[in-house]
Amino acid sequence: MKRLIVNADDFGLTAGVNRAVSELHAAGLLTSATLMARAGATGEAIALARNNPALGVGCHVVLVDGVPVLDARGSLPQLADAARGEFPPGMARFLRTLYLEGGTPPVRAQIEAETRAQIQSLQSEGLALTHIDTHKHAHMFPSVLRAVLRAARGCGLSAVRNPFEPAWAVRATGGGPWLRIAQVSVLRWLAPVCRRIIAEEGFATTDGTLAVVGTGVLDDVMLRRLLRQLPEGTWELVTHPGYNDADLDRVRTRLRASRDVERAALAAIQEFPEIELISYRDLKPAST
Repeated sequence: MKRLIVNADDFGLTAGVNRAVSELHAAGLLTSATLMARAGATGEAIALARNNPALGVGCHVVLVDGVPVLDARGSLPQLADAARGEFPPGMARFLRTLYLEGGTPPVRAQIEAETRAQIQSLQSEGLALTHIDTHKHAHMFPSVLRAVLRAARGCGLSAVRNPFEPAWAVRATGGGPWLRIAQVSVLRWLAPVCRRIIAEEGFATTDGTLAVVGTGVLDDVMLRRLLRQLPEGTWELVTHPGYNDADLDRVRTRLRASRDVERAALAAIQEFPEIELISYRDLKPAST
């Protein structure tokens, strides 16, 4: 059996992203979306989630390139920039803080606290969240993963994205940026450790995530190649659909014109009726 979760990241980023999520879900092309707790259009996204109960909605935990829920100065002295009240831009600064400057234990405690706050802020709006993932796949690093999962478990969640793209999918993607391919391939050595942590914490996950290499370049041709080679199992297709509009121009993101392309590309999913589309609520929690 081939099962696929089609997830849109960055739900709540802008009204254009929210519009794309709503339209694609109504068309039967999108089964899941992960919502940012503190983004420009979070309130609208929450309302859309309430009005579309069949859409699986998770928490897109933001630890870089965003605004925290907790007070940056009082609660996140190492994790966030107190002067700006924001997380640092980019993964390099985040990892330097985690493993070098701040020391892992205190930063991990801040990650757990902030993750819990983001999840609870969405749950307090009446959302029954299906799972968690992280902006820029930050939870692929074991210290981050353990903290994120413990916060999520304390909030009653039991499913998480497997952030690793299998080698077959990287090959099938074709045309991805060489640097992105190298990063995904090198970081795959963390996958066994992360799978062990996910199992130890009792979380359900997929066999892998598709189109990580395709982020920013995913079009209908690339998507068809991936889906033609999809093996048996349960997989997640990570997408970033949206509308390249004035709201998006005001947001710090490298994904602009590509959001229109990805939105259009998802129509190709209709050509593969043998693939069962599911959401994270269809995954069973791992036994502990």
